[in-house]
Amino acid sequence: MSKALVAYFSASGVTAKLAKTLADAIGADLHEIKPQQPYTAADLDWTNPKSRSTVEMKDKSFRPAVANTVENMAQYDTIYVGFPIWWYVAPTIINTFLEQYDLTGKTIVPFATSGGSGMGNTNQELAPSCKGAVLKEGKRFRASAGQAELKSWCDSLA
Repeated sequence: MSKALVAYFSASGVTAKLAKTLADAIGADLHEIKPQQPYTAADLDWTNPKSRSTVEMKDKSFRPAVANTVENMAQYDTIYVGFPIWWYVAPTIINTFLEQYDLTGKTIVPFATSGGSGMGNTNQELAPSCKGAVLKEGKRFRASAGQAELKSWCDSLA
């Protein structure tokens, strides 16, 4: 039987709520991607060109350090990776997370929360970090998305 993991990065708690709902809906394990240096409100101020998130997102090669790892990544066949959309793509900490593991033969499924923008160039930006894996087209959800909507989406990916 295939085993799924929902791994997520949440700067403000919105994506965390969605990730927990998704994990419950599909019976997956849950893993929070924690930055080594937590983001402050000032770090997340996208209107400030000198804020940490703005600086990180302008440099596509930047890889913020992750404080924790998935203990036995080999046991998972499908990894749902959740995050808030930053500058129309996944935050670079998602690349850091994916690049830590051998993803050969796994299926990676991005999902996101956003105040209004869609997935943008997310898959193009994540593809180099998913070597050997099948990267599915991701989807942005409202923070209030329920279990039925999330399960239906997951079922449609099969």
